[in-house]
Amino acid sequence: MTALPSQGRSPGVGSGEPAEREPAGVATAPDVGPAASPERTGDAAAATGGRDTTSTTPVQAPGTAGSGHARRPVRGRADLAAALVYLVGALWVTARGWRDHDGRLLGSRPNDQGFNEWMLAHAAHAYSHLENPFFTTLQNAPEGINLMTNVGMQLPGLVLTPFTLLFGASFSYLLFITLNLAGTAYAWYHVLSRHLVGSRGAAFVGGLFCAFAPALVSHSNGHPHITAQWLVPFLVWRVLALARNGRVVRDGLVLGVLVVTQFFIGLEILFLTALGCLFMVLGYLAVRPREALRRARPLLGGLAIAGVMVSLAAAYPLWMQFAGPQHRIGHPGDPDAYALKLGSYVEYATKSLAGSETSAQPWGPNTTEQSSYYGWSLVVVAFAALWWLRREAFVRVLAVVALVSVVLSVGTTWTWGTERTEVPAPFALLYHLPVFDSVVVSRFALITTAALGVLLALAGDRLVGTGARNRPESRLVRRLTVVVGLAALLPIMPVPLDARARVPVPDFVSAGTWKEHVAPGRTLVPVPVNGMTSIYWGAKAVAGFAVPEGYFLAPVSDTDRTGRWGVEPRPTATLLTAVARGQRPPTVTPGEVEQARADVRYWKADAVALPKHGREAQLRAVLDAMFGPGRRVDDVWLWDVRPITN
Repeated sequence: MTALPSQGRSPGVGSGEPAEREPAGVATAPDVGPAASPERTGDAAAATGGRDTTSTTPVQAPGTAGSGHARRPVRGRADLAAALVYLVGALWVTARGWRDHDGRLLGSRPNDQGFNEWMLAHAAHAYSHLENPFFTTLQNAPEGINLMTNVGMQLPGLVLTPFTLLFGASFSYLLFITLNLAGTAYAWYHVLSRHLVGSRGAAFVGGLFCAFAPALVSHSNGHPHITAQWLVPFLVWRVLALARNGRVVRDGLVLGVLVVTQFFIGLEILFLTALGCLFMVLGYLAVRPREALRRARPLLGGLAIAGVMVSLAAAYPLWMQFAGPQHRIGHPGDPDAYALKLGSYVEYATKSLAGSETSAQPWGPNTTEQSSYYGWSLVVVAFAALWWLRREAFVRVLAVVALVSVVLSVGTTWTWGTERTEVPAPFALLYHLPVFDSVVVSRFALITTAALGVLLALAGDRLVGTGARNRPESRLVRRLTVVVGLAALLPIMPVPLDARARVPVPDFVSAGTWKEHVAPGRTLVPVPVNGMTSIYWGAKAVAGFAVPEGYFLAPVSDTDRTGRWGVEPRPTATLLTAVARGQRPPTVTPGEVEQARADVRYWKADAVALPKHGREAQLRAVLDAMFGPGRRVDDVWLWDVRPITN
């Protein structure tokens, strides 16, 4: 890694140089060798026998000639235009949800959306009532759930609390999903245009791909913690900056702040980002071993400082994650159930212009985990770009990062077509290790997406950037290449996510009437006792009451910490579900009545509520037998069980 000259440093985060010393509109490359030097001409390459060379001249973005004061408005207008386009693109993807955020569910994973709405509602409740944001008994009452092993999204929940309290969790969820796409795109554009390429057009395309590739669009089906990647490019850039042999303490502290922030946004993305950086370091060891070893000291020193900072700031949530109540070990089920097939990388995603439900389905686990699906046209362009820029060290490093991530995303065995073979794949060596045992395997391809986005930006910059005029290719060839590259991106252009009507939450809950019948923190039991019904009711009430069961990950038992979905339903929950399905008559025995009363005491319930239901009469008969005659309150039948539970 070749050090940047002092006059060429960008006034980005932690550059160590005042912004005035560099005219606006001048982008400098990171300390990553030839990726920083679009001016490397064919003659220069030939003169060095094909070896990597690095220009020490800052890369000036096109269209920014003149004084620094004249260039600042140009950069500002370009940045604003990019941000607006990204926002329009995000609104395009989520448009169907915005038609009625309170009455529709966006995407193909309604349970995941309900789960995240409840998490945002709980965050608003916890912060406004000064309660623990890392553990709660308001779901799965009375045992509770560990929010660190269930994607608690503590920082997004805090930021969105005003919106949640004013407009509801469904609004905050949709706002979060939308801003994640726009914010991730702009973050990549910002870092690429300031630190890696001189062409803002190339940086724009790179940001567009990193945020609107099938990976993030598919995860917009209910996974806002995965699409919240707006800090990822800054994290990667600050890791690179540590190796510049600059101010190790200062750069380590800056990285530490970013890591702590991402920790409270989404731990899984932080882990994948760390893996991507590790692959990048290993790639540099392979490509430029002497240079990489020479830069290891400042890198390790800065990482140590950042590590100390993170361990202090995140000590309690880390304890909660790995040793706290209701913590789990591993992810439920076979890891290959969420693995990708190699052929998925040349297929088109369900929600892309060239994709369809039938063509995409055999190649991945579900419509949310389509983290590859680049299509054959883009894969061909990516390989062509790698071959064209193969002499540049940073491009070879990107190839290593992308390839390793692809291999890991396949799972524990290799695939052939749409079938899985019995031949072990590299992930078979890792999936029993701590943390790796909790990873959803398909998400390794998110690292590949970021690497491809950077590669596209680099290739675009070499074609249209300031240094392109020094290359031997004719202007016509460069223009045709740009057209072909953009055409390869068109088939993966996202289409709007689907939306479906949600089951309405009763007015008894949405209007706040529940407050007259359920004390704060006590449990309201919906009938049938269904985990998702509990989730939607609790989210609508901003987690004002506790609910039984729910939708979460938990350990099998106190002695077996293996992860599982939810908990075993109580006997009364099982009985009511059977009546609701018509699987048993609406009669109960004295023993079942006693069990029902024991269960509401276990749940610490104040009330049991029956909304409109197809077998309402049968359920009412059972509940009357269990708890005495119910009464109509708003649009539910209500049984006050406080005399039993208190």
